[in-house]
Amino acid sequence: LCFRKYLLMALTSCVLWNTFGLGAAMDSKPNILLFLADDLGIGDIGCYGNNTIRTPNIDRLAREGVRLTQHIAAAPLCTPSRAAFLTGRYPIRSGMASSNGYRALQWNAGSGGLPPNETTFAKLLQQQGYTTGLIGKWHQGVNCESFNDHCHHPLNHGFDYFYGMPFTLLNNCQENKPPELDVALQAKLWLYSQIITLAVLTLSAGKLTGLISVRWKIIACFTLVGGLFFISWYSSYGFVQYWNCILMRNRDITEQPMRLERTASLMLKEAVSFIKRNRHGPFLLFVSFLHVHTPLFTTKKFLGKSLHGLYGDNVEEMDWMVGKILDSLDKEGLKNHTFTYFASDHGGHLEAQDGSAQLGGWNGIYKGGKGMGGWEGGIRVPGVFRWPGVLPAGTVIDEPTSLMDIYPTLVHLAGGLLPQDRVIDGRNLVPLLRGRAQKSEHEFLFHYCGSYLHAVRWHQKDSGAIWKAHYVTPIFHTSGAGACYGKGICPCFGEGVTHHDPPLLFDLSRDPSEAKPLSADTEPLFDTVIKKIGRAIEEHRRTLTPVPEQLSLYNIVWKPWLQPCCGTFPFCRCDKEGDSTESL
Repeated sequence: LCFRKYLLMALTSCVLWNTFGLGAAMDSKPNILLFLADDLGIGDIGCYGNNTIRTPNIDRLAREGVRLTQHIAAAPLCTPSRAAFLTGRYPIRSGMASSNGYRALQWNAGSGGLPPNETTFAKLLQQQGYTTGLIGKWHQGVNCESFNDHCHHPLNHGFDYFYGMPFTLLNNCQENKPPELDVALQAKLWLYSQIITLAVLTLSAGKLTGLISVRWKIIACFTLVGGLFFISWYSSYGFVQYWNCILMRNRDITEQPMRLERTASLMLKEAVSFIKRNRHGPFLLFVSFLHVHTPLFTTKKFLGKSLHGLYGDNVEEMDWMVGKILDSLDKEGLKNHTFTYFASDHGGHLEAQDGSAQLGGWNGIYKGGKGMGGWEGGIRVPGVFRWPGVLPAGTVIDEPTSLMDIYPTLVHLAGGLLPQDRVIDGRNLVPLLRGRAQKSEHEFLFHYCGSYLHAVRWHQKDSGAIWKAHYVTPIFHTSGAGACYGKGICPCFGEGVTHHDPPLLFDLSRDPSEAKPLSADTEPLFDTVIKKIGRAIEEHRRTLTPVPEQLSLYNIVWKPWLQPCCGTFPFCRCDKEGDSTESL
């Protein structure tokens, strides 16, 4: 009887193994390793068709796993795209979508950031027993009301360990580079300072002469606001490197300003160390690269080695770092027990140039780039997954997916439950990645530029068509150039965009480059498709609720009382790393 019992159990296990494809890798919760590049174009790596930039390690991930060809960022800029990635929600739901011209956080000492009431995948995995770590770029804010409340900090959003840059790389972080902080913002800060100063002087004179009845409290408020604008303007000309370009370990500043010549080595050392410390798992490690954002600081080992100048050198250095981190998985015997993912936060920055030298990425056959909410080049990014023994190697999936899908996918793998008190826009990718489902769960994807809806994608599953309607597109400078050269980045609204009624319509399954817009004369289904997408927009907008705008001018302006500082403010300077880094 006992023999029969054990034989039955063994047979049942074999059936489960063969039926569901479950192996040793799924006996318990997998470790999770996420790589997210900064500003990397989909055309910049070998497995997506580039044969001149060497990316053997990312290519190996694709060869050993699954490659997505229609992987879409929820926003074309760092701050909102990463907010969507972390929360599985369109940035407009969390207040991380801007209605003004400043679509990303501008200072460590701004008060905007990922709201504390948002639930990241790190927080949910933490609840499932995962040790969670973030190495690299954050760019989701630091403080709300004081210099050490850390309300937006990674440790307040589910990460047990943080080592990296709370902000993002800028040209200001490197000596002898032209400043990158928005010139238009500097001009506006100076203008507002002058206007408010004039208002304060006028009100004060009127009050003293009795011509104007106004309370001194109001004049004091105007003076305070004017002072903030003036200090922000003044700070933008000399203190950016000290106040924005810093490294932190958890809540402590370790370098202010950071020394770029050793940053890559420090990041790599921290990632390898995290894996080694937590090899008994389960762990979540989010490696958020500072590569390949300008100023493209690259160590001597890789300078001049690529065929694409400094940008190509920087991409190849990042790929090398990916390889070293994957090697550490192998060394600890964790390769088959780790779910690995590689992507970019949005498309390459076409307008990033230094004379004739291109400092931004290449988006392959796709039109547009970073900052453009509708065109494919701004939002279609690499998406590579590997989990040996579970995900079929060498698989290519053409279905529309989103960076927001990582959220429910990770929660599923960890055995957790999605929040029921909010809309989650991402979809669990596990059935699609494993070949158990043939179609993406997404019927519609909404493409925002800031808080403005620029385009909508409809996945017509019965026909295989991928319809995309553009309601707003940026005006390229110069006309036909394919980008907004001379402006730094394309705008989302105002005189720099064109509104389309009827919208521009493309079938991406036939025209992925969005070269030939369809019309009622050339496409019999034109009116039907436009009406269908219009109804989807109405339904989508009914799910939106008003939330505080985290990227309002008040929230992004520099506030001295929120400035992270190592030392005595305003003379913030320290180096706690010393010579502790050796090249790995």
